[in-house]
Amino acid sequence: MLLAQMSLRNKNILYSIILFVAMLAVWQYRKSKNPAFIQLEGETMATTYHVSYFDEQNRHFKQSIDSLLILVNQSINNYDSSSEVSRFNRSIDGHEIKLPYFLPALQKAQQVFVQSNGAFDMTIMPLVNYWGFGPDKRLLGDSTKIDSLKSLVGFKKVTISEKKIGKADPRTQLDFGGIGQGYGADVIADFLKSKGIVNALVELGGEGLAMGINLRTQKPWEIGILDPNSTREQLSFKAYASLQNRAFTTSGNYFNYKIVDGKKFSHTIDPESGYPVQRSILSASVFAKDCTTADAWGTAFMVMGHERAIELVKQLPDIDILLFYTGADGSVQHFMTDGIKSSITINP
Repeated sequence: MLLAQMSLRNKNILYSIILFVAMLAVWQYRKSKNPAFIQLEGETMATTYHVSYFDEQNRHFKQSIDSLLILVNQSINNYDSSSEVSRFNRSIDGHEIKLPYFLPALQKAQQVFVQSNGAFDMTIMPLVNYWGFGPDKRLLGDSTKIDSLKSLVGFKKVTISEKKIGKADPRTQLDFGGIGQGYGADVIADFLKSKGIVNALVELGGEGLAMGINLRTQKPWEIGILDPNSTREQLSFKAYASLQNRAFTTSGNYFNYKIVDGKKFSHTIDPESGYPVQRSILSASVFAKDCTTADAWGTAFMVMGHERAIELVKQLPDIDILLFYTGADGSVQHFMTDGIKSSITINP
């Protein structure tokens, strides 16, 4: 009788274990089918970032992301006097690289400089400061001063190696303003990928990457593209883009400008003329494999204007664009490449 009771007890224990394992398997299955949706936000580079991702392990990466962005800022932030770029700008003949987040963005900038025929040029910092858009605020002056500063501009004045960034003229300075936020977004995205995250949306200052899909909708991620007529007080979207595994950025002169004697000056400086650009292009949205590339080309297209941009993009198979510009009749016109048309919805 005792043996029978023990046998029955063992069977009950066995059944309980089987039931627990089965319940655990169901829980794990449901968990794998419904990964946690995580949303993070923070501040960096005088702007904000927003990160949304799906993670089966329900991990929160804000502390890690913030730590990475601190290192990025210590590398390329022109407003940080102790950053590597600031030390380079103050140096006589260059700077020995200490951190891993200085060289990659600079190499990409050099590539876009060549492909854009100089429309994107990071050595434009002396002119950026002169027009009052950099950390070194100065007063506007005459054309003689601008011609003098133009002699300092030219990416060919910078030499790049794995350990040191050199310069032939001690007055040469670098400006990461046209590429830094896109690069920061890439750093976040690369970190998420290293943690096994497949589906995520990363946005930093309006630049970002759409990784995988939005699992809540089972569709590509949707982003809004600002109306060129937007103000800080009243934002509206002119278009929407549905993106999957693509980087995005929109460059424009929405809010960053100065008004002097009733005249509006754009923050986008033309390296060739030395003056803020005065063109009919209103904004340039660029879609690429990585956000550093997209950000740099967004600046380049704003500098060259929509007509040159439309011609040049034909030579860039990995780049798609959506441009808004003022037509001859004063109305807002747009152009988009074939590769992005099916993903774009334009508001009337």
